[in-house]
Amino acid sequence: MSVRTTYEDDVLLAAIDDGKANALSFDVLGALRGAVATASAERKSLVISGRTGYFCAGFDLSVIKGPEPERNAALVSEGRGLYRDILDAPVAVVVACTGHALAAGALILLAADYRIGQSGDYKIGLNEVAIGLSLPEFATVLARHRIDPLHLTPAALLSEIYSPDRARLAGYLDVVDDDPLASALSMASRLGNLPNEAFATTKRRLRAKLCSELDEIGTDPHAALS
Repeated sequence: MSVRTTYEDDVLLAAIDDGKANALSFDVLGALRGAVATASAERKSLVISGRTGYFCAGFDLSVIKGPEPERNAALVSEGRGLYRDILDAPVAVVVACTGHALAAGALILLAADYRIGQSGDYKIGLNEVAIGLSLPEFATVLARHRIDPLHLTPAALLSEIYSPDRARLAGYLDVVDDDPLASALSMASRLGNLPNEAFATTKRRLRAKLCSELDEIGTDPHAALS
């Protein structure tokens, strides 16, 4: 199983580990969306993590660069659904970015409420243009809302890749830590103890403009990576 879900005291943990680069396949996306739904229904904070060295290397390239455009579009649409689920969740979604986070993996960071990076020689960024893929419109919306304006063009258009410390300055991460999973679980527990309705209402209001822009561009699967 590429995503293992466990309860860590009062927090739901969804850990991605496919033994490779932790790509977002249909199965991984389905499991992560299920974890967000479970955490939301149970009013528990959620931590999404990878394994040491890798958080997530992006969409499954065997599908994205494969011969079936409909599967390409469906995978990207499922990814968009995950990001929207995170934004809509009435609970805190915290990421333990345990290593490299590229492309669609970096977009998880932009959707989450709080992001803790792994200190070390890791790469974080939107490298789509560098590998011959255009950013889908929903990704540019996420980038405009969450990446520091001074870094927006280098990050989204020029495919600049950041170290964890520089990723914090750019807006991908909130803090960098030697043990991001432990810190993420601690933060998620603290956020879970905040009054739920106040948290959920404030999050909805804070993300309203972002979600409105995502709604405006719709869910056309053919507006996917190309």
